[in-house]
Amino acid sequence: MTRTDGDSWDLASSVGATATMVAGQRALAHREQLIDDPYAEPLVRAVGLDFFTKALDGEIDFGDVNPAFTPRRAAEGMTVRTRWFDQLFLDAAAAGVRQAVILAAGLDARAYRLPWPDGTVVFEVDQPEVIEFKSTTLADLGAAPTATRRTVAVDLRDDWMQALRDNGFDPAAPTAWIAEGLLIYLPPEAQDRLFDNITALSAPGSFVAAEQVGDLSSAFDDERMQAMRERMKALGSNIEIADLIYQGDRNHVTDYLTGLGWDVTARSVEEAHTDNGFQYPDDELSRAWTQLKYVRAVLNRKA
Repeated sequence: MTRTDGDSWDLASSVGATATMVAGQRALAHREQLIDDPYAEPLVRAVGLDFFTKALDGEIDFGDVNPAFTPRRAAEGMTVRTRWFDQLFLDAAAAGVRQAVILAAGLDARAYRLPWPDGTVVFEVDQPEVIEFKSTTLADLGAAPTATRRTVAVDLRDDWMQALRDNGFDPAAPTAWIAEGLLIYLPPEAQDRLFDNITALSAPGSFVAAEQVGDLSSAFDDERMQAMRERMKALGSNIEIADLIYQGDRNHVTDYLTGLGWDVTARSVEEAHTDNGFQYPDDELSRAWTQLKYVRAVLNRKA
């Protein structure tokens, strides 16, 4: 389903289904004992999308899509990503930051699974339907957050800054922010606006992490990629990422954050795999994402 202005979703449709897909990959990484996320799998099963349930049950052979796309590979890729954002929160906490914000939180269970210091408040921002589903499902599982969890049920296209403040956010206190897997679903100008707003709400000593993704048009226009997407559809997947993302020229996250006064560190996807003891795969699908960088930054001053 192609994106439209003001479109909405739940965790079984449109952009929301990509959050379920990511949680499914986290479930695989948990099974491989590469990360600790016991909530990923039950959350995915609760969404009830047949494709992801079958994938977790081993009833779908992704080798039919791409022989290189094994469960272990999916687990390693998601491990690299998950550890990057986990570490941002852990480092910020070690530096004394006691306020964290997860933007477009989806099925992210960090408020429940990370060892937050006493006094930490974790804000989760997402659409109301997504927030309600996750909160209810985790409560039914008997899960309890390991920090003070405050949900902010608002679309990021609306005034999420005010909604955050209305829920007790303190812009005078340093904050740790993550925008995991979010930017490609924003128009280029909205990406800039997001970082402008994060900076406006951030006190010195704040942290932020995100991904920097280059132009993906070649990845989705390639005939082999199109054939893989058709095979995924034949297996029951209803996610068409090419219809959900916003392509076009956008500012590099590293440069833009630097211009706003952040001290930025970035690692390429290949470097991040090496950092975690993995080898980045060499196949068509992987090569399409070699422009990806993992980015983190600390605010010492505002430009």
